[in-house]
Amino acid sequence: MSRLNSFHLAPALWREPFVLDGEEARHLIRVLRARVGDTVRLFDGRGRWGIFRIERIGKRDAGLGLVEEHAEPAPAFPLTLAVGWSKGLRRGFLLEKAVELGATAVWFWQAARSQGEVPEDGNEGWERQLIAAAKQCGTAWLPEIRTFTGPGNVAQAAEGMSSKVLCWEREDARLVDPDALATRQGCVAVLGPEGGLEDREARVFMEHAFTPVSLGPSILRFETAATFVLSLHLWAASGR
Repeated sequence: MSRLNSFHLAPALWREPFVLDGEEARHLIRVLRARVGDTVRLFDGRGRWGIFRIERIGKRDAGLGLVEEHAEPAPAFPLTLAVGWSKGLRRGFLLEKAVELGATAVWFWQAARSQGEVPEDGNEGWERQLIAAAKQCGTAWLPEIRTFTGPGNVAQAAEGMSSKVLCWEREDARLVDPDALATRQGCVAVLGPEGGLEDREARVFMEHAFTPVSLGPSILRFETAATFVLSLHLWAASGR
């Protein structure tokens, strides 16, 4: 069977009668010019996905019938990326890679060297980027996105995680251990914004049991550092 076109249906809407509307319906109807009887794949971003047959096509929505339903297990080694707020264009790249490489959550936090203010209520454009990446790579899970006003809030939210690492380029920081990024009780990895962390911010994290680690000798852009951490996590988790 050829790969089916995928569409996102929010968990709250995953019920009979199944109706696809909004931007996803516009893509189905106007871009792909789907017809009644066509088969598509839907996912809810929380691990549930299914095969559906189009039963009705309207001007702004489509009715679908469930053919088969599946559940993709939750990530066995949850990883949260806590990233200092930075430029918008490269932030989109980070969100895409977070989906493709299996991040459980992405936390944006306000850092002293952040460019602009973190939106309090997030940005619906972020969800569109996550959904587009999930449709491309075939996952049924979307990372949870949260925003924080500073390092203290991030540190408090990370309480209970079994592994907490602070990616901070200081001379005595050891190279990050991939196994520390892949623990069953969850890991949170903190990255600074463009320009890096201030010492006082790093101290806040270390006072909350974050271990400073190095990502190597090169100075990395924040999205490069995030991709490196995600890749190490995926590699470590895949070997268990």
